[in-house]
Amino acid sequence: MNDLFNSELRTPNLELLVECLGQTFPSDHARREHFLRLLAEKLKDPEFRKQEGFPQGTDEAILAMSDPPYYTACPNPWLTDFVKHYGKPYDPSAKYSREPLAIDVSVGKTDPIYKAHSYHTKVPHLAIVPSILHYTQPGDIVLDGFAGSGMTGVAAQWCASAPAAYRHELEMFWKKEGKPAPRWGARRVVLNDLSPAATFIAANYNLPFDVDAFAKAGGQLLKEIEQEIGWMYETLHTDGKTKGRIEYTVWSEVFTCPECAGEVNFLDEALDQDSKRVHDTFPCPHCSAELNKDRLERVLENRLDPATGEPWQRVKFKPSLVIYTVGKTRYEKAPDPQDLAMIAKIGSMPLPAAVPTNRFPIEDMYHGSRIAPKGFTHVHHFFLPRAAQAMGKLWKKARAHPDARIRAFLLFMVEQAIWGLSVLNRYQPIQQGRPGGSQVNRQLTGVYYVASQHAECSPWYNLGGKLDRLVKAFRNLKVGAGGTAINTGTAVRLPLPDASVDYIFTDPPFGENIYYADLNFLVESWHGVTTDAQPEAIIDRFKNKALPEYQHLMQRCFAEYHRVLKPGRWMTVVFSNSKASVWNAIQVALQQAGFVVAEVTALDKVQGSYRQVTSTTAVKQDLVISAYKPNGGLEQRFAERGATPESAWDFVQTHLKQLSVTKAKNGELEFIVERDPRRIYDRLVAWFVRHDAPVPLSSDEFLSGLRSRFPERDGMMFLPEQVAEYDKKRAQMAQAPQMELFVSDERSAIDWLSDFLKRRPSTYQELHPEFITQLGAGWKKHESKPELAALLEDNFIRYDGNGDVPSQIHSYLSTNHKDLRGLEKNDPRLIAKAKDRWYVPDPNKAQDLEKKREKVLLKEFDTYLAATGRRLKEFRLEVLRAAFKAAWGRKDYQTIIKVAQKIPDEALQEDEKLLLWYDQALTRTESGL
Repeated sequence: MNDLFNSELRTPNLELLVECLGQTFPSDHARREHFLRLLAEKLKDPEFRKQEGFPQGTDEAILAMSDPPYYTACPNPWLTDFVKHYGKPYDPSAKYSREPLAIDVSVGKTDPIYKAHSYHTKVPHLAIVPSILHYTQPGDIVLDGFAGSGMTGVAAQWCASAPAAYRHELEMFWKKEGKPAPRWGARRVVLNDLSPAATFIAANYNLPFDVDAFAKAGGQLLKEIEQEIGWMYETLHTDGKTKGRIEYTVWSEVFTCPECAGEVNFLDEALDQDSKRVHDTFPCPHCSAELNKDRLERVLENRLDPATGEPWQRVKFKPSLVIYTVGKTRYEKAPDPQDLAMIAKIGSMPLPAAVPTNRFPIEDMYHGSRIAPKGFTHVHHFFLPRAAQAMGKLWKKARAHPDARIRAFLLFMVEQAIWGLSVLNRYQPIQQGRPGGSQVNRQLTGVYYVASQHAECSPWYNLGGKLDRLVKAFRNLKVGAGGTAINTGTAVRLPLPDASVDYIFTDPPFGENIYYADLNFLVESWHGVTTDAQPEAIIDRFKNKALPEYQHLMQRCFAEYHRVLKPGRWMTVVFSNSKASVWNAIQVALQQAGFVVAEVTALDKVQGSYRQVTSTTAVKQDLVISAYKPNGGLEQRFAERGATPESAWDFVQTHLKQLSVTKAKNGELEFIVERDPRRIYDRLVAWFVRHDAPVPLSSDEFLSGLRSRFPERDGMMFLPEQVAEYDKKRAQMAQAPQMELFVSDERSAIDWLSDFLKRRPSTYQELHPEFITQLGAGWKKHESKPELAALLEDNFIRYDGNGDVPSQIHSYLSTNHKDLRGLEKNDPRLIAKAKDRWYVPDPNKAQDLEKKREKVLLKEFDTYLAATGRRLKEFRLEVLRAAFKAAWGRKDYQTIIKVAQKIPDEALQEDEKLLLWYDQALTRTESGL
C-alpha cells in the first residue's frame, strides 16, 4: 500500500482517507488497525511530537485512546484531508447573507444526552443546534476549537436526526420570528481541544458504536466486578445474621481538641442523628469544651505509601457510618467489628497495577495548596484501599474488551466513577426525606477539595444507574459514520487549510474560571495521556499567566480561527465571565485577530428573552458574541486604497450589511446597539488599528459623513436597501426603540447628554438633577468625575438669546408648549423661553468643537506624560483615548506604552479602547515596526 504521508507536505494522502470511509476496508476493525499502524509510525517522528500543545504520554497510551482517522489523542494527521474531502472550497461569487442570532445557552441542560457525561463547562447541544441551522447548510464544515465534551459535534449531527416534535417546534418558532424554515441535514464537524480527557469524551459522543453490544458488555462488567470483589461490600445486618450490601461508607476526618488534645471524630460528635444536620458547635467528648470546626486541630497520621512502601503522612479518617440495603430496604449503622476487620484486610492488599501513581504538579497548581497539606500529592492517594481495588478492577476489565469501540465506551462509563469513588466525593448529611437522610456523589465542581466527610461508594451504587441511563440516551442519538473529526492539540495551531470552515461555534476558557488542565489531570492519569498546560488559555498565577498572557493566547487562537474561517462567515463565542477586564481582553483579542463584532446578547433569565449588551459592568449572565470575518473583497480593496476615507466608508457599508435590521422583544422594537453611530465608529477604529493604519476620519467627521451617506432611523444607521424593511416594522409599533445607556465614564456621560439634549434642549438648572442621578455606583474607579458645566462647555452649544432660536430648540419648544406653537424663530416670547438652553450642535459646528476639545485634551495629556512617579491615581479616560489615538497616527508607540504603564492595570484592562491601542503598540514595538 502507498505511503500515507507526503514527505514534502507532511500531510496524509486523500485517496486513502476515502478508502477508510467504507469503500475499501472489509471491516471497521481493519480500517482502525490500518490507521493505528500509520499513527504509530507517525508518533515515532520527533518533529511530530514537538508540536505546541502535544499531550504528554507514551505512544502506547496515545494509541490506546485513539480511533484514527476520526479521533486521535494527539494532533490528528488526517484532519486536513477530512475537510478537503467533505468541505467545499471558498467561492467568492457564492451568495451568503446572515444576520446575528441570539441563543439561550441554558436550553437542554436536563436532556439525557447532555447529562450522559459531565464536564467542567458545557453548552448543551440543544442550545447550539439553532445556530448551526441558521449559519450553515447541510454538508457544511463546522468547527469548535475549544470543544470540551463535544456538544457542538452532537448538535451538528442532531441537525439530521432531531425528532419530528423538535423540528416542528423550532420551525414554528422561526416562522413566528419571520425567519425562513431551517434546512435540516447533517453538517460535518471538526472538534479540537487541548485536553485528551475532553477529546476522549467528545469522541465517544460523536463516533458510532453498537449500543446493544455496549449494554451487554456493561452489564457483564458490573456482574464480574460483583463476583470478584462483591465480598468487599458485604456487611452484617443489625439482626446479627442477615447479610446486607453496602451502598456507601461514610468516613470522617479525625481532629484533636485544642483544650485537652483528645481525638475528636468530627462526624460522630457534630452530626445530629435524627435531623442529619451538622451542628455549628458541639462539646468535646473528653473535656466537654465547646468546639466548632474552626477550633479543631488537624491530625496527620503516619502511613506507608501503597505504591512505594515509603513513609507517608495523610489526614486521619475513620469510618463512621455504613449505609447498606437488605432487599430493597436501606439501613444505616455504625461500623461493627466485622466491618472494621474487612477494611483492615483490604488495606493490606497490594495496590492494583491499573491504578496510576502519577504525582500531581502541585507546585504549578492553583489547587495544590488545598490538597498537598492534607497529604494528597499522587493520584493513588485519592482512593481509599477498597475504592482503589474497585477502580483498578473496573479499569482493567474495561480496557480488556476485544472490540475497540465498546472498549472505549466502557471506559467512557467507568471514568465517570473516578471522582465519585475518590475522597473528593463528599458526604452531605442533609435531610432529603429518604432513608439514610444523606446525599452523596457531590464533588465540588471546578476544584480539588477533600472534605471532612467522605462517602466511599460501591461501584454498583455509582455506576448501576449510569449504565441504564447511557443505554437509553445513546439509543435515541443517531450518530453517522465519518461525520466528525477530532483533534487533540492547541487551537493556536489547527491542521486545517485556509478559508476551509463554514461556521465556528466556540465556548473558550474565560480567565480564571476553570483550571482545565489541573482538573483533568486525575482522569487523564488513568488514560496515561495528560494535557500540555503550556498553551492553555487561562489566567493562573501558579503558571505565571496573568491577564495579558491570557489575552495574547486568546488572540492567537482567534487568529487561527480567522485563518481557517471562510471570508464573510460567522463565529459564535459564548462568554462566561462577568469581569469587565476579561471581557475587554476577549473583545480586543477578537478584533486583533481580524473579526468584527456584530452583536453581543445576554439571556434575561427572568423575562426569558434576550437583551443586547452595552456595558459588561451591568451583565452577570452568559454572553453570546456574534462576530464575522470580513469578506475578501473588503480586504482586497483596502490593500489597494490604503487608509483613506473611501476605505472607511467601504467598511461601514460591509458592516451594516451584516447587522440585524430589526429586533423585537415583548412586542416592542429594540434599539440595535451595533447600528448606533458611535458603536460603528468604535468598530471602524478597531479595524484600522488591526491593519496597522491611521484612522482617516475624526469622530465628528465620521458622524457627519455617516449621516450624509446612509439613512438614519431612530438613532440607528441603515443601508438604503434595509430602510424599507425597518420602516415597515416600525409602522406596526406604537413607539420608537430607545437605547439603554450606562454612564460609567466621561465618554458615556457625553453620550448620555447628547441623547438627552437631542430630545430635550435644557438649561443647566433643568439638566443638573437629571445628570446627577446618572453618576451612580457604576462609575469607573480611577476615572475622575467631570463637572457638568465643563462637559456642556466643551461639547455642546448654549443659546445666549442673540439671533434666531436654533432649530432644535424651536422644534422642542413648539411641540411641548402650546402657547409657543406657531411662533417664528425671532419672536421675543420664544427667545425668552429658549435663552440659556443647551443643545447638540449641527455637524459643521460639532467638528469645530471637537478640534477645540481635542487640543484641550492633548494639552492635559502632556501633564500625564511629564508626571513623576509610577502610577497616576486619577485621570480622564477621554484624555488618554484622544492622546493614544493621536500617538498611533504618528506611529509614536513608545508614548502610548510609557503612559499606559503609569495607569493602574485594572483601569487599562477594563477599557476596551485603551487596551486596543496599548496592545497594538506593544505588538508593533516588539516586532520592530
